[in-house]
Amino acid sequence: MGMIKHLMVSRVAVATAAVVVLAACQRAVNVGSGTGTGPAAAAANPNALPADITPAMLAMGDSLFNNGSCMRCHGRAGVGAQNAPNLTDAQWLQISGTFDEIVKVITNGVPATAIKDTTHRRAMNPRGGPMNLTDPQVRAVAAYVFRLSHK
Repeated sequence: MGMIKHLMVSRVAVATAAVVVLAACQRAVNVGSGTGTGPAAAAANPNALPADITPAMLAMGDSLFNNGSCMRCHGRAGVGAQNAPNLTDAQWLQISGTFDEIVKVITNGVPATAIKDTTHRRAMNPRGGPMNLTDPQVRAVAAYVFRLSHK
């Protein structure tokens, strides 16, 4: 009976160790990829996208950005234009570039008086101006913009 009990305890210990190792590996992959998986990943990498951002949301953000008023000022794929800065590099002019800040800027816009780079003098309208983006659309565009500069 002692040998059976010892084998059962050993199997439980091995299974527990395997779960711990797999969980640690999964967390390392998610944090390292910049996609994040909740509060622990966000604390480890504040520049990570929230876990609820899906490839479909990124595709929707791409479409909204490049077929709407965002592209007219920021250029196709966010490379910058006369009226608005480049969004594909690591330099941010109004914010530090976190996902939540990008959502806030898209939601609230940037009035002309608040623009920090005077070479771009045109105000950014809230919610894409005439596009009047919904909250899910704002998050999709924010995810797309985040990905442009966090490659």
